[in-house]
Amino acid sequence: MGKKVTLDEKGFRKFSMRDNIAYAAGDFGCNMSFALKGTLIIFWTQFMGMDSMLYAGLLLLVQAWDAINDPIIGSIIDADRHQYKRNKFLQYIFWGSIGLVVAGALCFVPVPGAPAMAKNIIFVAGYVIWDAFYTVANVPYGSLLSLISNDQGDRASLSAFRSIGSLVGNMVPMIILPFIIYDDNQDIVGERVFIAALIMGILGFISFQFMIKNTEIRVDTEVKAGEELPKFNIVKALGNFIKNRPAVGATIAAMGMFIGMQGATAAVTVLFQSYFNAVKLSGVVSAFSMIPIILFTPLARKMVVKYGQKELATVGSIAAVISGVLMVVLPITPDMTGVAIYIGCQLIFALGMGIYSTVSWGMMGDAIDYNEWKNGTREEGTVYAMHSFFRKLAQGAGPSLVLVIMVWLGYVEENKGSQVFEVAENMRYLVAVLYLVAAIFMFVGLVLVYNLDKKTTAQMKEELEARHAHAE
Repeated sequence: MGKKVTLDEKGFRKFSMRDNIAYAAGDFGCNMSFALKGTLIIFWTQFMGMDSMLYAGLLLLVQAWDAINDPIIGSIIDADRHQYKRNKFLQYIFWGSIGLVVAGALCFVPVPGAPAMAKNIIFVAGYVIWDAFYTVANVPYGSLLSLISNDQGDRASLSAFRSIGSLVGNMVPMIILPFIIYDDNQDIVGERVFIAALIMGILGFISFQFMIKNTEIRVDTEVKAGEELPKFNIVKALGNFIKNRPAVGATIAAMGMFIGMQGATAAVTVLFQSYFNAVKLSGVVSAFSMIPIILFTPLARKMVVKYGQKELATVGSIAAVISGVLMVVLPITPDMTGVAIYIGCQLIFALGMGIYSTVSWGMMGDAIDYNEWKNGTREEGTVYAMHSFFRKLAQGAGPSLVLVIMVWLGYVEENKGSQVFEVAENMRYLVAVLYLVAAIFMFVGLVLVYNLDKKTTAQMKEELEARHAHAE
């Protein structure tokens, strides 16, 4: 006899750890596909031999499409009135997860001897195919948080566990992959990257299926039989997003994080290749930065209930700014002492980013509610997709711009893992500045723009609940 399921007052399975673990599995699945993205620059410039400036241009091109693709998919999901057996968001995630089994590996087809034009086509086509499936899975996944529960504590818990899923999904490849994909000369081995991408695609698919099976939708957004709804208007939806101050604030913070941290990925690799001469340890060192997130995550729900999401994120942004300043001014030397100082700065930075990332998705869930509160429509897919649109612009602009700066500072792709010391030293300061820029963007978005403090959020929830009760 199976275990008895406890139901809430509305007849849904009561929110529990099962929901948290299922939602965490979804971000783990996303990151099994996304984790290797930081390797693209090194793979294509060092292994495939693509000119760095050409790569920067192509990356900006595909990321522009990547960004445009998100609101298109989001609007399609919002406009979809088809009745699915479970939920339309879960159905789209299922479709996307199938393609992601192999799509990630298409970005790492190891043919360094191919003609230059063939390489360009392989890169663009592989990225576009991967991005299409990733968007189909990721956009509805991000929207799900606001549908699993209305409760502020539940959402904080889901956001925290999403961070755990992301953390594990990033941490495992971060630690293991450098030992696998780099040889003893600190050069990347493309065939190993391709095989790793295939394995990660399979693991991601399994994680998505677990999430789909164990997710309970408690916030009713499905169209009832015979119900007439106004025709979906994407222009109006986009206008609503621009007027959605919490969504804009959270998006500015995320853009800064991606411009700084995603942009810094290639520079960090060169830093460990040619400055610290320890590229295989880069993942282990980066893993140290996850410690503050691990420590904070179990406390997130209680602290959000007590202090509020904006208030906690503000503290995190201040810690990140302090870390960025320290990373610029402290003597990070090319030895183990320098590595230790680097790790210390990373720990402070990760504490700030960890506090923000732990509550960030709960903040976006509230931003979706804010859209309904102010404009009368939920538009989960569009609000999240527009957020994702600007994040992905930053993900493209950041690495492209940083690669251009790296070339300007002397980076030569033909030298692979053996850049001259002056270049390596330039990477040391470039990384520090990029982290500081990320922290400043986060501070501006969360402190100066995002306007849902604890008191305002409580008022919004109360008024929405009264509105829903009246509508019934």
